[in-house]
Amino acid sequence: MVEKLRQDMVEAMKKKEKERLTTLRMIKGDLDKEHIDKKREINDDLLVEVINRGIKQRKDSIIEFEKGGRNDLIEKTQIEIEILQNYLPEQLSFDEISCIIDEAFKIVNPSGSHDMGKIMKEVQPKLKGRADMKQVSEIIKAKL
Repeated sequence: MVEKLRQDMVEAMKKKEKERLTTLRMIKGDLDKEHIDKKREINDDLLVEVINRGIKQRKDSIIEFEKGGRNDLIEKTQIEIEILQNYLPEQLSFDEISCIIDEAFKIVNPSGSHDMGKIMKEVQPKLKGRADMKQVSEIIKAKL
């Protein structure tokens, strides 16, 4: 996936796709920064983590833009999110997420909402990068 990102950057340069190139460069910069600052190896897992963080930041920005009435920035940010989602593994459906959460409930056998962390710890490795963890958290809260 990291190599695909590099190839897509070159392709975007050749096709003069300014929006796409800018977004890919931002992610590449974030990836390199993570590599240098935290001395982590650049691999697909790190890329997924950086992209998820970028998508979350952009979703938060959209909320702020809506408050400020900046529709032009909302559209631009939504395009960036769509570009970034192309580099994530295929997202799981609601039913698939629920099934994994149900398995975690069987393993952890929670007695109340104070066991939320144990359940999240159980499902996170299986869902990381393949599901919106905010949605996962909401599903778990509803089941507790």
